[in-house]
Amino acid sequence: MLYLVRHPAPPLSAFVANLWCFSDAPPHARERIVPSGTLELVVNLHEDEFRIYCSLDTKLPRRFSGAIVSGAYSGFFGIDTREHASVIAVHFKPGGALPFLGVPPGALADEHVDLETLWGRRARELRERLCAAVSVEERFRILEVELVGRLARPFRRHGAVRVALDRLGRAGTSVSEIAAEVGLSHRRLIEGFTTEIGMTPKLFERVRRFQRAWALARRVDSPDWSRLAIECGYFDQSHLIRDFTQFAGFSPSQLLRRAGPRTKDFHVAA
Repeated sequence: MLYLVRHPAPPLSAFVANLWCFSDAPPHARERIVPSGTLELVVNLHEDEFRIYCSLDTKLPRRFSGAIVSGAYSGFFGIDTREHASVIAVHFKPGGALPFLGVPPGALADEHVDLETLWGRRARELRERLCAAVSVEERFRILEVELVGRLARPFRRHGAVRVALDRLGRAGTSVSEIAAEVGLSHRRLIEGFTTEIGMTPKLFERVRRFQRAWALARRVDSPDWSRLAIECGYFDQSHLIRDFTQFAGFSPSQLLRRAGPRTKDFHVAA
């Protein structure tokens, strides 16, 4: 399995967490992608198609072209790993996709959309150039050049959203307190945050807490789930289990068993 990650230099580093490239399908046929609170631009270099399974009980996927944007999801969705045998992607920071897509992340919540819908013919030309490139390094460079070109347009993030991103997750900090600090009503802060990030502040905080708990659990052989729940800000272990089940469709112990060296970040074998 080839899984390479590249961290871009400025100015992209302010908006993009990383670019990644993956090749060689893992032994399991399906994966679930769990919420991260962020968006991704993904290009399939193996097939000019993506098939997304939006629920556990469906056998018929939604079909998209070979270049898509995945919005900020509030739950998991499934993919066919055989189809994703060669993929390159841009993983944006929270709110980082805003200047690149032509629509606010809030318009893409819990959705996938063909990149061509957002970028027109340029999206298909980008995929063709990525497929024709002879090395991963060249593909990363092509993506970075495309993104930098789109960043040339004037852009300024709302100051209140920057403050909310920094404060959310701190013990004892509420959305109402953040709204009062930045001089906005509770409703206006939620609206602005949802537009730029792709989910409400409360949901974003829950997703990030879930991700932190999962990351801490993977550092030890046998996690103390009760202790970990309190450390991450859950009321108790039952509270933690409910969030894991909602966001991943697995209990904490099941999720821990299914994430391993043959899966990418935010992916688990299904």
